[in-house]
Amino acid sequence: MSIRPPGPLQLTDRFLTFADLQLVQLNRNHCFQHLAVYVSQAGEKNKPPLVLIRQLSAAERTLPPADADPELRRPAQERRWYPLRDGELILGALRADLVPAEEWHPQRDQQLRDAAAALSHGLARDLECLQLRSALDQQQTQLRTMVHQLRNPLSALRTYAQLLLRRLESSSEHRPLVEGMLAEQNQINRYINALDSIGQPALSGRQPEPAPLMLPPDNSAANISIKQQLLPLIERAKAMATLQGRLWYGPEIWPAWASEPSRGEGTAEIVANLLENAFRYSPPGTAIGLKPLPDGLCIWDGGPAIDIDEREAIFQEGVRGRRGRERAGTGLGLALARQLAESNGGRLELCVEPSRLAAELPEQGNAFQLKWPGLKEPE
Repeated sequence: MSIRPPGPLQLTDRFLTFADLQLVQLNRNHCFQHLAVYVSQAGEKNKPPLVLIRQLSAAERTLPPADADPELRRPAQERRWYPLRDGELILGALRADLVPAEEWHPQRDQQLRDAAAALSHGLARDLECLQLRSALDQQQTQLRTMVHQLRNPLSALRTYAQLLLRRLESSSEHRPLVEGMLAEQNQINRYINALDSIGQPALSGRQPEPAPLMLPPDNSAANISIKQQLLPLIERAKAMATLQGRLWYGPEIWPAWASEPSRGEGTAEIVANLLENAFRYSPPGTAIGLKPLPDGLCIWDGGPAIDIDEREAIFQEGVRGRRGRERAGTGLGLALARQLAESNGGRLELCVEPSRLAAELPEQGNAFQLKWPGLKEPE
């Protein structure tokens, strides 16, 4: 694995402690005025290429950065530098300044070379560890996002299969086929739960249950309107509400912008996440709806308003409100929805009085308002 100098500087406490021990060991005879470890800084403008991370000085003064140290602008017989290398890459340097009464001799020079070699190895492994940790964090984030999105089509299929099963007579020859579909969906869901648990702490005594999720439709066709994007989601939300015994309020009138070629990149995925959030966390029996607005749209529910201290926190990855912590979920839906909206120039905000957005909506509840640039603002 190739090692890169850190930038911005980031090292573990383990390496810094190791560097301190090396300096103390070198100066056990108190023959050095200064011993210092510098690390190369990469990717930062207007900053020194060598950053001081540890020092041991007889004068007990803090050394300035390498490029700002006036003492380093003149040659000095008492000072030597030992590079910290990983192959051809210079990771930093060990600086050694003898006290005036001391002289250089081969044994002392060899000790410093050995210390520089040990620091080089430790620093290279430390940087490698940090890079691996960063890569692992990225992979875990990607895995969580993928698992979150994989649940959508499976849950949509389950909803339709359950509705179909309700419509079949008990003697129908098709019931075993539909029941088999549901059994296979449950098995796949267990695999997804296992993937979701990778790298996560075990929750003793609690087995997450499948939760309702919405499926963003395939909108690969060019210039598809927002209305065309959302109609399949609206049908699925209606089916989900029927299955759960909820009231569902879909759009009756669409504004003109909804039928124009899409100006809302990612609208279906955002709405899918918002609907999933509403079905997952609102209390059973709570009404849910989607309402187009003159300047955007909102997804609302008539449940208790989200607590005031959580209204921004819930948009952070992995954060869920207090009322939803005992339910299965990753806490990614709202974070993904806001990130996608903002990455395309839009806004996603929470309004805890839906009636403020439209008079026919309930006074109490939660409405997530999605706005895209270029849509007509209300007069």
